[in-house]
Amino acid sequence: MTALTLAQARHLIDGALAAARAHGFKPMGVVVVDAAAQVVASAREDGASALRLDIALGKAGAAIGMGINSRALAARAKDMPAFFGAIAATAQHKFIPQTGAVLITDASGAAIGAAGASGGTGDEDEQIVIAGIVAAGLVAG
Repeated sequence: MTALTLAQARHLIDGALAAARAHGFKPMGVVVVDAAAQVVASAREDGASALRLDIALGKAGAAIGMGINSRALAARAKDMPAFFGAIAATAQHKFIPQTGAVLITDASGAAIGAAGASGGTGDEDEQIVIAGIVAAGLVAG
């Protein structure tokens, strides 16, 4: 398995924030975590509210923790709220199953991390992290 580097994470964030500006989205926070849900890099744009990084980290942590993009987790959480509430309460890292985080995979398809964003709608958050993953030359899982 390939490891996610700091340089890649920073490039991903730059690409995600560039996409947010190009689309005129509200100020964003973006967090990139590795396969162990540990923060590799994060950034909060000027004007973004105080909780943006916490929310982005929770989305990325949920995605990597469950091995699936947060859009699918949000759909599952609607059907099993007690289960997802229990995970959020017991997980050792932030866990927010809401749209806006995408897995980062290596060439073999193994998850090497996740990127999460917060500041816009879930669709906007997801859109910019995908743009950032692509801009960094990585693969969105």
